[in-house]
Parts: sequence; structure tokens; C-alpha cells
Amino acid sequence: MAVAPTHPSPTAPLALPAQPDRTGGRAIGVLLVHGFTGSPASLKPWGQALADQGYAVEVPLLPGHGTRWQDLNAASASVALRLAETRGADVSGVILVNPFVASMRTELHLLPVLKHVVPALRGVANDIKKPDQDEHGYDRLPLKGLAEVTAMWKVVVPDLKLVTQPLLYFRSNDDHVIDVSSSPTILHGVSSADIEERTLENSYHVATLDHDAERIFSESAEFVARVCAA
Repeated sequence: MAVAPTHPSPTAPLALPAQPDRTGGRAIGVLLVHGFTGSPASLKPWGQALADQGYAVEVPLLPGHGTRWQDLNAASASVALRLAETRGADVSGVILVNPFVASMRTELHLLPVLKHVVPALRGVANDIKKPDQDEHGYDRLPLKGLAEVTAMWKVVVPDLKLVTQPLLYFRSNDDHVIDVSSSPTILHGVSSADIEERTLENSYHVATLDHDAERIFSESAEFVARVCAA
């Protein structure tokens, strides 16, 4: 009896091996970390594009994600920048796509109280200009989880000076999830001598699934090749 092949869930982690024969004989790895309330689904096309260039790729599923939004209210938060701050010798370069480390929204100051009153608000998933795309994120925004994110800012932002690696920053001009304040916070806070911000003109927040995705894929591959050159 024939058995139909099983397909992994869109939110499942992704791990693809290095192909050193395509990268000058060196095994080079790339870690892609999805955003708050999101999932690996938003990064798998990017990961596959990098793997096609010969890089090992890991796209983990962060705790509290990929199940139900209530689980995120029980999880602590972290960001990829923290790895660059605390594991600098192990990180050759940093690529950011619409990161969230600051906000001009004053209501976020109410989170320490509001999180005990309201469990969640309307979600922010699928802010994508391109039709028929799905990041498989939560349809609710868990406030205890969001409070963990903003609490982490108090650790991450003061330590941005510890980031010395080359930095490539992609920012969507039209983003309905975060405001522009994360950009100057990061770009003026890091100590990197090699910094470039590139503006995405035809994408919303989840740019890795949007019209500018191919540009992100190709330019990030060029960046990885350059910063990891022997």
C-alpha cells in the first residue's frame, strides 16, 4: 500500500547542511531568527536561498511560538542582536530585517500593568504587501510576552556598543508593525565600523516574504560571502 509523503509544518524548524564545495572549501553557517509572534515560515525561503549558495542554515522555532498565542505569555524573549553582543567571537556578521528594539508608542509604558489585565490584543502578523503570503504567526498579540520583549530592550540597547561585527540593515519604508525608531537606536548604538542600511521600497514588515525578498536573499548572500572571506 502506498503511503502519502508527509510534509513538515510551515512553523517547523529548518536545518540545512553546509556544502563546502560551493563556498571555497569552508563550512559557513547562517542562523536566521524569526520575530515576535512569528514563525520559521517567514524565513524558510531566505534560508533555502542561502543554502543554495552552499551555506549551512538553521532556522529555529523560538519557545512559545508555532503553537498557540497563550504559550507566548509564558516565554521569555531574546533577539539576535544579543548573540552578537555576548558571543562576539562566534559571530562574523549581523543581518537585520526590520528589527524591533525601540518604539515611540507611549502606551508600551503601560505594559507592566496592562499585561495583568488584558491577556492579548489584535495580532500584527502578516503585514505583507505581496498577496497570498502567510508567515503563520499568531492572530493575537500576547501582552505578557510583549512585556518580556520591551524588558529585554533594557539589556540589549545599552550593550549595543559591544556589537563590532559588520552590520547589514534592511528597513521597509512602509511598515505597519514597528516605527522608525529602531533604526537610529541600532545604527547609532553599535560600534561596528562596517555598517550599511538599505531601504526596501516595496515591502511591509515581513519583508522576507514580500516583493523585496529576492533582493534580501541576494544581497545577504553577498554580505555573508564578504564577511566570511578568508
